[in-house]
Amino acid sequence: MRAALYDRYGTAREVLRVAEVDRPEPGPGEVRVKVEASGVNPTDWKSRSGATPRPIDGFQIPHHDGAGVIDAVGAGGDPARNGQRVWIMLAAAGRRWGTAAEWTVVPEQQAVPLPEGSCAELGASLGVPAVTAHRCLFADGPVEGKTVLVAGGAGAVGHFAIELAKHAGARVVTTVSGAAKGKLAADAGADLVVNYREPGAADQIRGFARAGGVDRVVELALGANFQLDLDVTGPHAQIVTYAAESQDPVLPVRACMTANVTLRFVLLYGVPRAALEQAAREITVALADGALTELPTTRFSLDDIAAAQEAVEGGALGKVLVIPG
Repeated sequence: MRAALYDRYGTAREVLRVAEVDRPEPGPGEVRVKVEASGVNPTDWKSRSGATPRPIDGFQIPHHDGAGVIDAVGAGGDPARNGQRVWIMLAAAGRRWGTAAEWTVVPEQQAVPLPEGSCAELGASLGVPAVTAHRCLFADGPVEGKTVLVAGGAGAVGHFAIELAKHAGARVVTTVSGAAKGKLAADAGADLVVNYREPGAADQIRGFARAGGVDRVVELALGANFQLDLDVTGPHAQIVTYAAESQDPVLPVRACMTANVTLRFVLLYGVPRAALEQAAREITVALADGALTELPTTRFSLDDIAAAQEAVEGGALGKVLVIPG
């Protein structure tokens, strides 16, 4: 099969190449998926660059997310899954078979049934961002009737956080940096979109949250936004962050104690298996209910794998997909 791969760390142009490799066979508890679309996330280029290094098992096919059709089931698996359309999560986590290839092999729980009517492009966009959004939203309990602040509502995690929170019955306010991003966040269903660069951002959020303040924050830049978060949260709120900045933030400990705020840090690779499986189930329900939508999509061929990763590394708006076929 044709696959994009690398066997050392470096820039996309230096180390990524497309080559023929043996098509993998599923082992016990695994399924093989013929990939229709592969989703690219920041974690993918960070792994390839060596920013988050781990040993390479001969070669590494990148990308955790994708969508396609199961065409082989390993020993002990359900043969009825053959021909099932699925979305894929964490394909390259501790494994060489990422989704930037014509086929991938994953543990059967990581190939999640794709509801009828859901397109492969949306399925391939879920994975890392949607599961991250789910963990940030629900690790501390339900959000029904609560006020949720989503920082960066135009990004992939922010997009799905807005949609999952609304599907779960929350009121959602989100912050963005400009009009184009604001439209994306509004299209995702945010009740209020605030440009955090404009004066009065905190007042707008507090007004929306009413007297109780924001109950939960999904945060992508804790250091840059922490004072704003403290200014708008209510007592005993949870601030959940999923991204690391170049410089670690300095926390105002007394202010955090006074607010009785809870800080939670999310990295999918350490999330308990039961929580990942719960996220997959509930994301699929939201998908079947029509609550999840596509971001603007830029597509690249497998031969343009370096350009695809460069686009994500450069902060491309929307979702970048690689089409292996």
